[in-house]
Amino acid sequence: MLNVERLRALCSVADLGSLAAAADALHVSASGVSQQLGRLEKELGVAVVERQGRGVRLTDAGALLARRGHRILSLLERAESEVASMHGDVVGALRLGAFVSASRTVLPRAVASLQAHHPHLEVTLAEGEAEWLIPHVLRRQLDLAVVDSWSTLPLEIPQDVSIHFLHRDVADLALPADHPLAERTVVRLADLSGVPWAAWSEGTGFHDWLVQSLRGQGVEPRIDFRVAEFATHLEFVARGLAAALIPRLAHLPTPEGVRVVHTEPELYREVFALSRRDNDRPTVRAGITALQDAFVET
Repeated sequence: MLNVERLRALCSVADLGSLAAAADALHVSASGVSQQLGRLEKELGVAVVERQGRGVRLTDAGALLARRGHRILSLLERAESEVASMHGDVVGALRLGAFVSASRTVLPRAVASLQAHHPHLEVTLAEGEAEWLIPHVLRRQLDLAVVDSWSTLPLEIPQDVSIHFLHRDVADLALPADHPLAERTVVRLADLSGVPWAAWSEGTGFHDWLVQSLRGQGVEPRIDFRVAEFATHLEFVARGLAAALIPRLAHLPTPEGVRVVHTEPELYREVFALSRRDNDRPTVRAGITALQDAFVET
C-alpha cells in the first residue's frame, strides 16, 4: 500500500520541479523530501526520480505515479471534506491568499470576522497576484485565493477550481488638475494619446491591464514611470508628471493637484474567491461567507 505522504512529496516535486521547492511547499527539509522519495522507491522497487545536474527529474515511472497521485490526493481531500461536512465544525486551519488592494482594504475585516465567529479556526494570509495565487490553490498550498479579472484582460480560471463572486470594482482616471481634460466628468480613453503614464512594472498584471485597456482604444501607452503602489502613481499625477488608472478598491485619498474622473469605456474588474473543487470543508465555506460579507461593506 502506497504511503500518502510519500505520494504527496512526489507530486510536489512534479509540480514544482525541485526538491527544494517541494520542501518549502510541504514545510519540511529538502533531505526530508529526498528520504520520502527514497522510501517510495523502495516500496515500488523502481526509481521515481533521477539526478539531472544539480537537480532531479522524474523517471517515466515517477511521472506516471505523479499523474495518478494527483487524482488520489484529490479523492482523499474530497473524502475529508465530506466527512468534515457531516459535523460542520469550523476548526483547524484556513489558508487565504489575496491580491494587494484586497489584502489591505478587505481581508483584515474578513479575518477579524472569522476569528470572532470561529475562535478555534487558525487563519493565515499570503499576498500575491493571480499568477502566483492560482497555482498555490491547485497545489493545495492555499484553501482560498481572492483574485481579480479585468473586463479588458479576463483571467483564465482552471477547470479544477470553483469560482465564488465577491465584488465588482471600477477604475477611475487620475489626471493633473491643470490637464486640459481634467474638467470633464468623463474622459474617453481614445483621447489620451501621447499622455505619459505612471504604472506598475512590466510583467505585473496591472501593467498588462493598463496596456491592454489603452491599446483597445487605439492608444499606444507611453509609460514613463514604472513604480509599485497606486499611492505612488497618484504622487506623480499630483506633480503634473503623469496620468494613472486607480481602482476604487484601493481606497486612496485624492492628493491636492489631482482630478479623478470616469472613463469611457468604463474599466471594471470582477473579484472572485477561488477554491479547489474537491475542497468543500466547513472552514472553506466559512471563509467564503466572511469574504462575501466583508466585500458587501466595501
